[in-house]
Amino acid sequence: MIPPTLTAQAVDYVPDASGEAHVVRTGPASPVRNADRSSDGISNRRHADSVRRERKRVTVVGAGVGGLACAIDLAARGLDVTVLERAATPGGKMREVEVGGARIDAGPTVFTMRWVFEELFERAGRSFAADVQVHKAEVLARHAWSADERLDLFADPARSADEIGRLSGAAEAKRFLQFCDSARDIYTTLERPFLRGSRPNPLSLVTRAGVRGLGGLWRIRPFATMWQALGDHFQDPRLRQLFGRYSTYCGASPFQAPATLMLVAHVEQDGVWLVDGGMHRLAQVLAETARAAGATLRYGTEVRSITTDGRGVRAVETANGERIEADAVVVNADASALGTGLLGEDLRNATPATPPAARSLSAMTWLLSARTSGFPLSRHNVFFSRDYRAEFDAIFRDRRTPDEPTVYVCAQDRDDIGTMATPGPERMLCLVNAPATGDRDSYPPERVRAVEQAAFAVLSRCGLEVDLAGGAGTCVTPADFHRLFPATGGALYGRASHGWLASFQRPGARTRVPGLYLAGGSTHPGPGVPMAALSGGQAAQAVLIDLGVK
Repeated sequence: MIPPTLTAQAVDYVPDASGEAHVVRTGPASPVRNADRSSDGISNRRHADSVRRERKRVTVVGAGVGGLACAIDLAARGLDVTVLERAATPGGKMREVEVGGARIDAGPTVFTMRWVFEELFERAGRSFAADVQVHKAEVLARHAWSADERLDLFADPARSADEIGRLSGAAEAKRFLQFCDSARDIYTTLERPFLRGSRPNPLSLVTRAGVRGLGGLWRIRPFATMWQALGDHFQDPRLRQLFGRYSTYCGASPFQAPATLMLVAHVEQDGVWLVDGGMHRLAQVLAETARAAGATLRYGTEVRSITTDGRGVRAVETANGERIEADAVVVNADASALGTGLLGEDLRNATPATPPAARSLSAMTWLLSARTSGFPLSRHNVFFSRDYRAEFDAIFRDRRTPDEPTVYVCAQDRDDIGTMATPGPERMLCLVNAPATGDRDSYPPERVRAVEQAAFAVLSRCGLEVDLAGGAGTCVTPADFHRLFPATGGALYGRASHGWLASFQRPGARTRVPGLYLAGGSTHPGPGVPMAALSGGQAAQAVLIDLGVK
């Protein structure tokens, strides 16, 4: 793309029905374009061509959150960025599906760590607050174990402590406040050396923490499991179950995940935000921001392979045979797409594929437009199984869906306190965890019905009735997720965060192939919307350094 100082008109790229990008020009002609029509026009055009040749070309494969964040950072620094996305819309897992005439968020539903996006937009010369309308939730989530056992967690820890005292007693309420201190300590200890660091290892983490930080690293109990640490904080098994669920945000079991994942509790208390228009709206704004920064976005364009020579990456080849030359390529897909040879046999050694046994959780989701009754839904709701250990043993040990799953329900037409703007059918995403075996297991209708009956029986036991017969809905299985996100088996979070070394086993931005980079939830610092955005920023920084862009 021509730099703004040499552009006659504002340039935008929009996909036609086939998904191919076409140039749309708007705005008045600039003095440079007028000069092109003068006797000096030939020299001006030559200068513009020279500038275009000198700009570094970067192709981003995938318009998920990590790829879009990377594109924003690179385009804002003046690089010639092209984003290729095989879907018709941006967002990757942050997608939207139409059910019964209603558009439903079908991916991530919780938005936290707003500061990640404020910093990203600021680097692009924009304002996140002006471009994205969000409202802070006072109720983080509503939880139920039965029709008579309910607990709301609030953004205000004191209100949460009162709720816990009502459910479990004053001693547990006091322990909860101590747990909040521990979660904050873990987050504070790890934010700069780990979350913002570029693929740390245990030694570099200690080095980055410094002498003063060594005590903090020891206090966060890196060698304990999350379940063990929660046992030290809570005596009520329901509270261990509630806070143990945060391990699933990283696709892990609380019985195998490290205690450090308790930091998620602090992240939520620091702010859960409701995005006007839904989470997919955030993906759309990110795409608009990338385009405004100068990136070209092409939808409906599937990448077949990435070509290399003896010096590194040279081009991207699309499924329709187009070759796009590039000085660098950023792959915003599961890292296993490289390790399994999906993007070219010569890239198998670029980064290891995740072994099937090490995959994170997949899911079965129901996207519904239906009427509900009985239970007072909030925006985010969790209905717990009666045997948490059996649930995760079924998924990770037996590789099957549990007989009685915990069910998450996002009621997308409600605010955090449960108010609906208009009564009637409501949009919902219902989710149960499942093994990432979508590349070898099929999900015939009878199997889907069996899991559905088990899941909605849990809802009914807790007081929520959903009128499935009178509504509209669709189910997404691990096999569907595998088709949507190849080479994953349906795993939604990359490698499972099991064991104290797991977080260090995720690949970083750089691969073993010069000029080839990674971004997304399967890379460092991990899964989740803000983490994926951070990975995109780290990939952009690596590209800028390696291409010598100052």
